[in-house]
Amino acid sequence: MRALSKADYKRDLRALWVELVRLQRHVIARGSKVLVLFEGRDAAGKDGTIKRITAHLSPRETRVVALGRPSDRDRASWYFQRWVPHLPASGELVLFNRSWYNRAGVESVMGFCTDMERQEFLEEAPRFERMLARSGVQVLKYYLDIGRQEQARRLARRRRDPLSQWKISPIDAKALALWKPYSRARDEMLARTHTARAPWTIVRADDKKRARLEVIRDLLRRVKYEGAGAERRPPDRGIVRRYSKKLARGGFLHR
Repeated sequence: MRALSKADYKRDLRALWVELVRLQRHVIARGSKVLVLFEGRDAAGKDGTIKRITAHLSPRETRVVALGRPSDRDRASWYFQRWVPHLPASGELVLFNRSWYNRAGVESVMGFCTDMERQEFLEEAPRFERMLARSGVQVLKYYLDIGRQEQARRLARRRRDPLSQWKISPIDAKALALWKPYSRARDEMLARTHTARAPWTIVRADDKKRARLEVIRDLLRRVKYEGAGAERRPPDRGIVRRYSKKLARGGFLHR
């Protein structure tokens, strides 16, 4: 695939921003509730993708949620409870930079939860999301997938960049060493929590710029709105695909 020039990227991104503004106008007018979840390995590009989506949206009706470590009270409560206050109200678009799926990924691999807690989560998550869908919340779930070498390169660059120091955590140091356990946890999570009402969408995110553009294109296709322009076209299927077990077995996900 040919490299995307800076000029082409900026041109395409601006056109997509115009469409996102149209989409949000419709969401506000119709009182829709849109929840977008971003998951993926460390340095997969979640922050950058979310920043591009929200760059020109109304801050009153757009919220980005990135929760820190659970408190003692959080750990003593129903697992999903700390996310419930952040769910979208009528007319809102809410983006989660990591979500309740921490339990199926980081918490599971790092030993922050028991296997029983992980199994319970994998059973309860589809039920919780079905409840959200029934209450009118449209749930979109994106998993940003990158290769091992690309993750290593990005983590190294993050450590060198003085403007990215806030992203560094002790978990980063273990990300590469635990590559295979993370892969196994990812595969089970996707297989057991992919549903018709809250499906997973896989994004091959080794090329950050293309991934950002194609995620936005997919979002524009998934959330129905009036007045859509020419940019509301299908995303590149070489980058963005709806999850299926066949897709996972076929090599679309990095191993």
